[in-house]
Amino acid sequence: MSRPTTNGQIATERTSLVCLSGPQRLLILLYLIVAVTYLGWRPLSFHPDAMVFSALVYGAELFGFLCASLYLFMCWRLKERSPLPVPRGMTADVFVPTLNESVDILRRTLMAAQRMQHVDEVWLLDDGNRPEIRALAERLGCRYLARTDNTDAKAGNINNALKHCSADFIALFDADHAPARNFLQETLGFFANPKVAFVQTPHEFYNLDSFQNRMDHDRAQVWSEQLLFFKVIQPGKDRLNSAFFCGSCAVIRREALDDVGGLATGTITEDIHTSLRWHARGWESAYYSKPLAFGLAPSTASAFLKQRLRWGQGAMQTWRREGLLTNQGLSWAQRLSYLATVLAYFEGWQRLVLFFSPAIVLLTGLMPIAAVDFDFLMRFVPYFLLTYWVFEEVGRGYARTVLTEQYTMTRFAVFIAATFGMFLKKLPFVVTPKTMGEIDATRRTLWPQYLVLGLNALAIPAGVVLYLGTGHLPAGALVANILWAALTAWLAFLAIAHAMRVARFRRREYRFPVPIPFQITAHDDDSVILVTDVSPAGCKLSGPDVHELRYGEVVRGALILPDAEVRVQAVVRSRTAASGQAAGNSVGCEFVWNTPEDQAQLEIFLYGSDLQWQFNGLKEKARTPMERATGFFKRANHRTPDIASESWAPLLLSSSGVGSSQRVAYISPPDGRSGQRRLATLDSHPDGTTISGMEVTAAGPRPINGRLAAFDPAEFATSPVHLYRWTK
Repeated sequence: MSRPTTNGQIATERTSLVCLSGPQRLLILLYLIVAVTYLGWRPLSFHPDAMVFSALVYGAELFGFLCASLYLFMCWRLKERSPLPVPRGMTADVFVPTLNESVDILRRTLMAAQRMQHVDEVWLLDDGNRPEIRALAERLGCRYLARTDNTDAKAGNINNALKHCSADFIALFDADHAPARNFLQETLGFFANPKVAFVQTPHEFYNLDSFQNRMDHDRAQVWSEQLLFFKVIQPGKDRLNSAFFCGSCAVIRREALDDVGGLATGTITEDIHTSLRWHARGWESAYYSKPLAFGLAPSTASAFLKQRLRWGQGAMQTWRREGLLTNQGLSWAQRLSYLATVLAYFEGWQRLVLFFSPAIVLLTGLMPIAAVDFDFLMRFVPYFLLTYWVFEEVGRGYARTVLTEQYTMTRFAVFIAATFGMFLKKLPFVVTPKTMGEIDATRRTLWPQYLVLGLNALAIPAGVVLYLGTGHLPAGALVANILWAALTAWLAFLAIAHAMRVARFRRREYRFPVPIPFQITAHDDDSVILVTDVSPAGCKLSGPDVHELRYGEVVRGALILPDAEVRVQAVVRSRTAASGQAAGNSVGCEFVWNTPEDQAQLEIFLYGSDLQWQFNGLKEKARTPMERATGFFKRANHRTPDIASESWAPLLLSSSGVGSSQRVAYISPPDGRSGQRRLATLDSHPDGTTISGMEVTAAGPRPINGRLAAFDPAEFATSPVHLYRWTK
């Protein structure tokens, strides 16, 4: 499909549909047949002495099937977009709204925004009206704007800024979302279609130790609670022209904002509210699934739940104010898509029934079905298993049933609370905290999960005692409900254990697992060791001689980055044994910066990029059950090009002598079969160039040399890089 661009050129809209395979479609057909058969039969199995209880459990089952059907409707096919060329002369202003975020967080976001291509001006919108934030904007050369009041919160802040800005396009980032250098280069081209109101990209989070992230180090896989939404659900909504604006990491057409009077006010989630108004007015949305900005996820369970509560309350308010099924401006596909999003918050009520039902049965003998017999099991077991199997297959490897159920357990109570936003007009506005929470606060937040755990754990032995004493349940029902209660208690335990483990983290800042050479400056010698687990606050030093460093000792030197050498002092604060004898020991260090500019150089390198994914070969997609069964696995880490398979190492190029300004590249481990490696560098080299250098590892530097062949473009945070095949 071709559309005229703003300069008269023709841009071809490059999209494709990602469809389920034939076996997956057959599986879904089987699921629908089994589900309709089971749910149609279920009313015949109600227990005559517990009709209300039976109806509640059946209602929970029907709700689950409704949500599953909407999930299938949205995600049957996914829209996959490729970027378009940016029309000549097209630029955007950047808005960064803030209320109470720290200077450090804002500085990193602003510096990343200024590095983007096609940026005109960067605006810092300070609803906190703080002198130190004004000073930060002046120091960095950003436009600063503050209000005398906080009317309509974030939406009001942005709408106020629109009165002072005349840009045709606005790139919007939360205070903690640092964009990649190529953010606008990859998104502005979609506006060649004059009907596109906004382009939304995923919310990716760099603090992989946050509450909502899970890391599998053995498989080099990382998973986020929001991954399914951004990788599957949003592309599915995009196919239906119902992908919604998520409040950050997006570019908006000014004309579309003017058409609806700015961002919607009157709800506490202006993003989905404004999206609905745009779609109802006939505007189109574009969702581009490539991660192009990297933010700070809620660190603890309490922060996570406050955020989800606010989202749920806002969704209820939007439904009440705008209507969903009755909104005449929306197509029926769009209405169902929005309905699926809002109904997800009513899942809390469904889980309330399912989490407490086994304990009720074991403690009272009341049954929601007449009998746990062959007729029931032959219908229920296939339905139960197929439900989760289909969820995994449609999730394309981004749905993880056990992990998803743990987060469902964690948030069910706040989802229940959120649904009252459908009826209450006055709701407290909750700002997501960006700092580490306290252990006691986490325990208080998770009291519903402790209640589920305690009640189900107690019900199991109590039910056995009652059965032995009174025979209050049939034997089959006793076993079935013990299994049900045990599974529920296990999920509650896993959810609580993860929340408490994360709450115990004490680091002030997230440390990136990115390798950097550190050249030590001494009176008699210069040596290079490896820096990992690095943040602007500190790092880990690894090398054969670091065991000689004492607590409190100051190590002076320079971090050698791809485009800069950064002078810094590292004060030894801890010691940890590294794995393997050859690796030696490691010491934890705190940085003491010589100048703020030196610290800024490291921040520019770390924030606003996916280097930690690239250098450590981290993947987000797993195999679905069907893929595992057939051995078929299509890798879907969509970063292009993917410059990682395992951990990379820095390579000091030998063209720079000791003591001079050094040049660093990065080299991958050898391929297990061919021994071939890959090299990423800022420099362009002719095919066949021989490269020599010093590979910096935890065991110490070692000389290597090889020949380069065939390169492709890639991206560091600050500049494009070249990617080569490297062979001996």
